[in-house]
Amino acid sequence: MNTRHAQYMLTVLQEGSITGAAKKLYISQPSLSQMVKSVEANLGVLVFNRNTDPITLTYAGQKYMEAARQVLSINENLKKEIEEIAQEEHGKLRLGIPIQRGMLALPQVLPKFFAQYPHVDVELVEFGSTETEKSLLEGKIDIACITTIPRHDKIRYLLIENEEIVLLASKNTDIARRVPDGTPISILEAKQENFVSNKTGHSIRFIQDNIFAANNISPKILLETVSIEIEKKVAASCGAVMICPLNYIEKDEGFRSQIHIYPLKGVSGTRHCYLCHRKDLYLTKYMRGLIDIFSEMAPPSIPKP
Repeated sequence: MNTRHAQYMLTVLQEGSITGAAKKLYISQPSLSQMVKSVEANLGVLVFNRNTDPITLTYAGQKYMEAARQVLSINENLKKEIEEIAQEEHGKLRLGIPIQRGMLALPQVLPKFFAQYPHVDVELVEFGSTETEKSLLEGKIDIACITTIPRHDKIRYLLIENEEIVLLASKNTDIARRVPDGTPISILEAKQENFVSNKTGHSIRFIQDNIFAANNISPKILLETVSIEIEKKVAASCGAVMICPLNYIEKDEGFRSQIHIYPLKGVSGTRHCYLCHRKDLYLTKYMRGLIDIFSEMAPPSIPKP
């Protein structure tokens, strides 16, 4: 299998059309279309169903794509192995991490990493946990630091932190006037409040929606944002509430004086942060080094890998 052809065919599938893939690959649409026809002619079967939008795979196409991913994975692993043999501590690491997680973790991790591996370039890919995990599966990143649950057999999940989920409420809310700060509450106590929320695709939004569904409530969403930092400031200043990981609430007395924090009853209470990589990924020395540094951050209660 020609690795360039394999990558181009996967891009067609990801983009949903030959036209879209040609734009992403910076080649002409006729050239890409001819290459697809050439691959199909060599196989003797059609890879794509062209009468669907977006384009879909035939059964033979599914088998081809499975093999294509394996071939590209083998090729990428070989490149990394040769790179490590030839250059040892030189290379590039693609790290996927949501912005809020990066704000907490990277100032602690990167100084140690760059001190140990000064010749390694780090490329950050900053999406929510759901999109980051998808990019990891597609081989677009090497290592991900995300909040998720282990659900993919092809990924190795290393637990690095457990986080308590709480309700943050502005002092200018009805619940803050009724209930003392720090009191464990049911989410039903806040069902009449205005919520500030993460957008869909972020793990805390998934947790929030599950809490709402389990309690059969549909509170008003005052604002949706990708940033927990914006969420906190808007909730505090606009007399609203939000569901938030406790460790994302800074200890700054100025901000803390504007809010109340309530542990949530009837909720699992924690979410889990994992460092992840594909099981079939060859881990270079500097990749293993990054994993070790992240693992050092884990509380004593969490076993080291």
